[in-house]
Amino acid sequence: MSEPITVSITRIVDPAQARQFAAWARSGEDLMSTYPGYLGSGWIRPDPASPEWHMLFRFADAASLATWQESDERRWWMASALGIVEHTPEERLTGIEGWFDHPSSVEVIASTPPAPPRWKQMISIFVVFFPLSLFANWALSPLTSTWPLVFRVLLTVVLITPVMTYLAMPFVTRALRPWLMKKKA
Repeated sequence: MSEPITVSITRIVDPAQARQFAAWARSGEDLMSTYPGYLGSGWIRPDPASPEWHMLFRFADAASLATWQESDERRWWMASALGIVEHTPEERLTGIEGWFDHPSSVEVIASTPPAPPRWKQMISIFVVFFPLSLFANWALSPLTSTWPLVFRVLLTVVLITPVMTYLAMPFVTRALRPWLMKKKA
């Protein structure tokens, strides 16, 4: 029985294209994960500003790795990085040493969760805006009841906007996060 094999690759990426590269890397991991014998992968950067991205991926045996590396999907994926990344030589490690080298820092490339549906965003804003607006209008009415409407609204908006932005909305979105991010069943 052959040993698991770890491949270590360094890619040089223009920092201006880091987001495109991160998307490219995720797509490669998604493709790779569908192949038999795939055991896992990850990206490591020495520093967030570094142009070097180090990838480790692991397959159960050399045959599984060869199936991935000779696949049409891998060729397509590699070709799709032209202009984004500079490819460098690979290093192959057998056994487990490839997973235990201690990097100076690790950057996990996680996909951004999708934004909640707009109707949920609208409800979250309403839950904050209505009570604050009602309270501000009630509290300010003794001072501003004779003011023209435009100035009363302007004062209310100027006072409520920072409260909503820095206090109320962060609190409410944290409290509603499970509901906001819940996926359809």
